[in-house]
Amino acid sequence: MVGVTGWLVTVRRRAAPAGLLLAAAAAAWVWVVTRWGGMQVTPGTMGLGLPVFLAMWTLMMAAMMLPATAPVAALYARTVNEHRAPRMVVFTAAYLLVWAAAGLPAYALAAGLGRAANLPAATGTAVAAAVFATSGVYQLTPLKDRCLARCRSPIGLMLRYASYPARSRDLRAGAHHGAFCLGCCWSLMVLLAAFGVMNVWAMVVLTIVITAEKLAPAGRLLARAVGITSIALAVAVFWMPALAPGLTGGGGMTGM
Repeated sequence: MVGVTGWLVTVRRRAAPAGLLLAAAAAAWVWVVTRWGGMQVTPGTMGLGLPVFLAMWTLMMAAMMLPATAPVAALYARTVNEHRAPRMVVFTAAYLLVWAAAGLPAYALAAGLGRAANLPAATGTAVAAAVFATSGVYQLTPLKDRCLARCRSPIGLMLRYASYPARSRDLRAGAHHGAFCLGCCWSLMVLLAAFGVMNVWAMVVLTIVITAEKLAPAGRLLARAVGITSIALAVAVFWMPALAPGLTGGGGMTGM
């Protein structure tokens, strides 16, 4: 009986950090769905200024990325000897700061590509094909595979983080992991330019893909399958421009 009780305590201690991040992700999803879920997908930045876009982008990244990152953050929390919860919060905050910084080029990209919707239809379709192709090709590169390997097997990273100075360890570890995660997932996030920045259905699908790539046994195979699918979409969009409502103005995919 004592052994069972100890096992339950151990499971609870290990699950608590991940549960905290999953709760934060759920709260971000509630905000995204209630605030933007009923909106029609429109090209570009949806008329948002940079500050509002960055705030929205950061919450989107929390919703989409924390489910896949929770196990790594929980593992990090178990490697520190004291103040686990506060240190994991700093780790996660630094991780999200990397994605918040990525919102700057994301805004520029969305604003630039959004102008394609005001050009002749053939131009918008060609830009959409380029976005799909860029995403698909990167999914098949060694760099994608290397970054994904670090996200899927973070034990080596934990050993590296243990060598960081204690005062800056949490911040540096979170930013370092965030950089690998960005290198792994930017090719999926860029698809939001084609599907619509606030296309909630696209966000849900991409979240599932990101989580499966990092946590599922066949994650690497899935990454390659997504790359091939994206390249196929680069061809198909010429016949079905509504596949890229964020660039062609098609109404085939709405928020919710």
